Amino acid sequence: MPGRCNLAAIALAAALAGCAGDLPTLGSLVAPGEPAAVAGASPDTPGYSPFNEQPASAVGRREVIDNPSIAEIMQPGELPEMALGRADAPVTIVQYASMTCPYCRQFQRDTFPVLKREYIDTGKVRYILREFPIGHQSGLATIALRCAPAEKYFALYDKLMAQQPAWVSQEVRPDPIFKVAAQVGMTRAQFDSCRENRGMIQALNRVKERGRTLGVIGTPNFFVQGKLVKTVIGIKEIREMVDPILAGRVAASGGTAKAR
Repeated sequence: MPGRCNLAAIALAAALAGCAGDLPTLGSLVAPGEPAAVAGASPDTPGYSPFNEQPASAVGRREVIDNPSIAEIMQPGELPEMALGRADAPVTIVQYASMTCPYCRQFQRDTFPVLKREYIDTGKVRYILREFPIGHQSGLATIALRCAPAEKYFALYDKLMAQQPAWVSQEVRPDPIFKVAAQVGMTRAQFDSCRENRGMIQALNRVKERGRTLGVIGTPNFFVQGKLVKTVIGIKEIREMVDPILAGRVAASGGTAKAR
């Protein structure tokens, strides 16, 4: 199943759109030449989108790195990386996700628990989640996600994905998103203040643009030890990519890897 939704899939999924970075999502595409966020607009303004939805043809200045190195992929940004697992794990998996993407929800529900149990918790994989918001509601959910305390980030991400059908819509609807954020202790005052945090929104925009520079075209996209995978992957595909790397490290060390 491709990570990049086609128009038929978008129509079929209705409000659960938000997988294709350069395809129009329902009610979310900024017109060519129009700024991503209009000066003076608020998060409740109809048509408001805090994130750049323009394809490269509209922007005209975006450069894409061919075969980016691991150093380029891991280049530090303004916001802290949201990561799980050992910092010195032999394999790093970076996922780019949009909060409204049904395939990201599928990965979180079906694959991530096994990935965490077998690879992250055992010290084999360092997992990094990067935001790639597509559409109005995805943008607002992403802002709320970054407003959560760092220790609650992944708990809120999991809740937003699990409850995706309850809060996704084609219109700007902050209240359903807040209901989920409140489940990890976020107050309404914190939620509303965060929605106005232009500095954080601009930094999140640069996370998305950096992803595009690295070749990310939609969600979910993954970098598995530097290899870009532009499709949904399951635990079978993860094992096929990760296990040979782990086996190679054991062979190179001349014996069995030490328990961590």
